[in-house]
Amino acid sequence: MTGIEGFLVPFINIELVLLIAIGVFIGIYIGAMPGLSVTMAFSLLISFTYGWDVMPALATMIGIYTGGVYGGSRSAILLNIPGAPAAIATTFDGYPIAKRGEAGIAMGLSTTESVIGEFFGIFILAIASPLVSMLALKFTPQDYFLLAIMGLFLVGSLSMGSLTKSLITAFLGIILGMIGIDPSTAQARLTFGSQTLLGGIHYVVIMIGLFGLSESLLQLKNKEKPVKQRIDKIIPNLKIIKKYLPLTLRCSAIGTIIGALPGTGGDIASMIAYDHAKRTVKNPSYPFGQGAYEGVIAPESANNAAIGGAFIPMMTLGIPGDSGTALLLGALYIHGLRPGPLMMRVQPEFFWIIVGCLFLSNIFLYFFGMTGVKIFTKIVEIPKAIIIPIIIVLSVVGSYSINNKIGDIYWMIIFGITGYFLKIYHYPLPPIVLGVILSPIIEQNLLRGIQLSYGSIWDFIGSIFTRPISLVLFLFMMIMVFSKIKICGIVIEKFRGKN
Repeated sequence: MTGIEGFLVPFINIELVLLIAIGVFIGIYIGAMPGLSVTMAFSLLISFTYGWDVMPALATMIGIYTGGVYGGSRSAILLNIPGAPAAIATTFDGYPIAKRGEAGIAMGLSTTESVIGEFFGIFILAIASPLVSMLALKFTPQDYFLLAIMGLFLVGSLSMGSLTKSLITAFLGIILGMIGIDPSTAQARLTFGSQTLLGGIHYVVIMIGLFGLSESLLQLKNKEKPVKQRIDKIIPNLKIIKKYLPLTLRCSAIGTIIGALPGTGGDIASMIAYDHAKRTVKNPSYPFGQGAYEGVIAPESANNAAIGGAFIPMMTLGIPGDSGTALLLGALYIHGLRPGPLMMRVQPEFFWIIVGCLFLSNIFLYFFGMTGVKIFTKIVEIPKAIIIPIIIVLSVVGSYSINNKIGDIYWMIIFGITGYFLKIYHYPLPPIVLGVILSPIIEQNLLRGIQLSYGSIWDFIGSIFTRPISLVLFLFMMIMVFSKIKICGIVIEKFRGKN
């Protein structure tokens, strides 16, 4: 079977078409529910599809994966609660847009940008898998360490006010990420003798509390009436798509590259893309953080482009790009497939069948994404006396369903109350989640890098300046630092004035 024949298999097999469509539909609604992640759906589906043939099982999982990554934007825009970590950055401007009464426009824009971003990622997956996978394979612990540190510098862009307050909340997130077993000594750390904290606090529990419960408590205090939404304009104007196409393509490229790095994913990609948009867009439609369309375009195109990126190391190296592809890799092993360089040579048709499934799932994503907008926008218009108890119940159920632990509900409530007071005193919440996500990546790769440098921290630092990838990342880091120093701009203006 040739490449083009493998690509067309999902299109000519009616069973695969239906399973992909069902998977995308289920994925969208799972992704829109806080706490119900794609990873959770995969873990249930693997046992359910154990007796299936490999192609139907693969088609269903790819559909759920595609729909789930996008679905998180629904609750992010309508309720200011990201349905998935990859949708955290979408809340920054998506929710303010909905508060203006333009939820339909925001959701139509997020759907269109997600589809464009994923098509970009699929295109790169199809034509550049060997090249990108070789680049990802060359990343050492030093490179991942620098990449995570770069991620921490995003707190400046995630802050809508005081940078000091952002740094404080980011530091709090790093501390929370360190709770549990020390990876180097296997000793309990910051557990205060509690056995339940040995496994740490799941960042989704923290996210549900900070964004879900705290928002519900804040809405109880806020007496604003629900805003009537305009849903006459759902499909974005072609002129708007063309206007923002360069930003879409740049953020899609960011998402594909970040997605191709094992251990990262759409959550980090969307944060970096949002930071890129905030730095490069000179005249946004509205100020960032106050409902800028660019603030939805950047993260939504990046997190779906990361889907294609995550498949690159999984298919070419047998290394999962994120938690979703990790479970998908396990499912492939269960069904007798061995993704990696050997499969790319011996069974290349499976690679092209997967590309075809991704392509078809993206088409269904646009169809289901657009047709469900009118129903979803009604959520914002529901009276608070009805919607707030529903959100609280979903937050409790979502927190419990992650690990089936009552303790996670208590932690969700604690972080919900904490988030409420942080919001009142104008402390930004996204840096906390960013710190929790990046903390283990920084620590683990710092320890690995030092071990590879024979235990010498100085050799570890020196290796950063002797490796091309590390040096490029370090230079990007310095650019991010200096771009935050306003005095540089003053000096440049004075220099220009003298000339």
